[in-house]
Amino acid sequence: MGRVKSDQKQKSWSEINKTRKEEKRKWKEQNLVRKMEKQKVKEAPKLEQNNGRQEEPPTVSIAVPGSILETAQSPELRAYLSGQIARAACIFQVDEIVVFDDFGDEATAKKAELEDNYGLKTMRESCVQLGRILQYMECPQYLRKHFFPIHNHLKFCGILNPLNAPHHLSKDEEFEYREGVVLNKPVKPGRGSIVNVGLLKEVHVDKLLTPGIRCTVKLLPQQESSKKLKGVVVAPSIPKIETGVYWGYTIRLANSLSKVFSQSPYKDGYDLTIGTSDKGTSIDEFQCPTFKHAIIVFGGVQGLETALESDNVLNVDDPKFIFDHYLNTLPNQGSKTIRTEEAVLVTLSALRPKFNYIVSCAE
Repeated sequence: MGRVKSDQKQKSWSEINKTRKEEKRKWKEQNLVRKMEKQKVKEAPKLEQNNGRQEEPPTVSIAVPGSILETAQSPELRAYLSGQIARAACIFQVDEIVVFDDFGDEATAKKAELEDNYGLKTMRESCVQLGRILQYMECPQYLRKHFFPIHNHLKFCGILNPLNAPHHLSKDEEFEYREGVVLNKPVKPGRGSIVNVGLLKEVHVDKLLTPGIRCTVKLLPQQESSKKLKGVVVAPSIPKIETGVYWGYTIRLANSLSKVFSQSPYKDGYDLTIGTSDKGTSIDEFQCPTFKHAIIVFGGVQGLETALESDNVLNVDDPKFIFDHYLNTLPNQGSKTIRTEEAVLVTLSALRPKFNYIVSCAE
């Protein structure tokens, strides 16, 4: 008889514990909903000020020809050259790198395929290799195994200096935004996907996404005891808009010089175009106008003249006619030639104080 009462007592306690756990779970969910609503209320005035949309800051793009890899004497040097361009772009907070073919569609040229931010492209192999290495360098280390299988183009990327970009976060670094990959894990109906953002805990996001894709996640205030973190999926541009922190560059491939401009991802294209050449006007005389989206185009070994001659769309004789400004960014240079990877560093260094685009962001 005493044993029956003991069993009933244990059963009642288990039911009580189960009820308590259920109430605790509901309380956590309600608390999370309240926090999300508060966050929306905070963000509402910002959205109203911008007519219901968030104002994007000005951007700076650079365009480099893939043919520069063909002058490198070994696979190691091709990788290192690509790494130098990636480092320069990160240091000067470049938003977009366009890799273009400055020799056109030669029938004898070896071709390869690469998927950039806008789809699968077939191009000269040197352009594809440069684009692939730049993509690899921009990707946070904890995501590379998900997006970059073993490939001959990436064979010597281990020797490259890391970007150390702000979005390359370690598991011990805290920041409200992180890059992640959507995991192929089952979720309950009506619930969002599970994302790996490089932390010890996975993140449960608000949207159901295709497994295997990369996404930007904003982490919500969490209870440390919870098994999974909570987050919302945001556009890749949001971290920079909200915090001002540089969030890496995008890669675009262009089959010709004209497509550098015509395939711009921005609605109204680039409102400031700059070409670089030792035949251009001295940068000392340059007064930078206000801009929303600027692009700086660099030539290869034979300059932008070769890219212009190979282009079937642009019908001008001199590259200076296709740019708003055609600049010599290092007047009185000591060497007869400046390599493209050197020109990128020199030009961005010279233009940075003239751009003053940080002020433009606040307008």
